[in-house]
Amino acid sequence: MAKVIEIMPDLDGEEMVLIQQLVQDMDEQQAHMFANAYRPRRRDPMLILLTACLGLVVIAGVQRFLLGHIGMGLLYFFTGGLCLIGTIIDLVNYRHLAFDYNQNVARQVAVMVKGSS
Repeated sequence: MAKVIEIMPDLDGEEMVLIQQLVQDMDEQQAHMFANAYRPRRRDPMLILLTACLGLVVIAGVQRFLLGHIGMGLLYFFTGGLCLIGTIIDLVNYRHLAFDYNQNVARQVAVMVKGSS
């Protein structure tokens, strides 16, 4: 059983708990494979916050494109972030948006790593 704090020390809170649950039945090699595959795919909450701030000033919807919400990204882009209301909501919920995205990515990577063994 691998310790998440050793393989991914940059995680915190809910995300660390989720990753610990996913790697608890993996051996060390699988856990390192998971970390190497997950780390470049995850989205940092601060990146989501920065792109949402960018949406207030320049281009609305960039944060939604980063999260894989292409339809919402286009809607935000063409409506000015739904008249800035949607962008402000994303500013408030940036951690939740990033966690939801990272949760889906982590589960996909865990299935991929377990399936390759």
